Amino acid sequence: MGTHAAGLIAPGTIAPHTPPTALAPTGVIAPDRRVAALTPRQRSTRNGAAMPTGPSSGSCREDGHLDSKTFRSVLGRFATGVVAITALDPVDGRPYGLAANSFTSVSLDPPLVAFCVAHTSTSWPRVRGATALTVNVLAEDQQAVCAQLASRGGDKFAGLRWTGSPGGNPVLDGALAWIDCVVEAEHPAGDHMIVVARVQQLDTHADGGPLVFYRGGYGGFVE
Repeated sequence: MGTHAAGLIAPGTIAPHTPPTALAPTGVIAPDRRVAALTPRQRSTRNGAAMPTGPSSGSCREDGHLDSKTFRSVLGRFATGVVAITALDPVDGRPYGLAANSFTSVSLDPPLVAFCVAHTSTSWPRVRGATALTVNVLAEDQQAVCAQLASRGGDKFAGLRWTGSPGGNPVLDGALAWIDCVVEAEHPAGDHMIVVARVQQLDTHADGGPLVFYRGGYGGFVE
């Protein structure tokens, strides 16, 4: 297992890794894209200290539409974890899953979580067809697992080790935690679907640091 998170740390102390995939701007893993490792950036310095820079003029074109490249760049400044959403197909009994970074807790009473799924996802219909699903919180050494679940076509679970959760869905070996859920509601939002799920059971699973996504790269906390 990789290094353990030691709480909140100063910017620039995220250990770099070479990432196998990128994330779509709203949170679903996009396959087959190479991205750079995590690298702190400073625009200019004075006596070794970063100089503050003022806001730019913005990213709206004359027609009022946002520039997609700038949108991705700005939203990429928000660091997130990465989860794998898994389920067993009720028809063929095979495991299916997808990776996403758009996961969040929503409510304590009732216990709700949420994540976003692209309308173009081919895995989500398989997962959605099950009576329940499981959210796996990925560890920092599970970049390859993330890449495999983000790939298009083929058996995404080939070679992956997992055990069944109390709800019967895949809990990936090495995942930091698992959350058994049932879908509570789905809300269309642009090119994605916001999925709200009610938590049935949950627990921690393995020790280690989280897989972190920031500015187009993967990393983990250092002690």
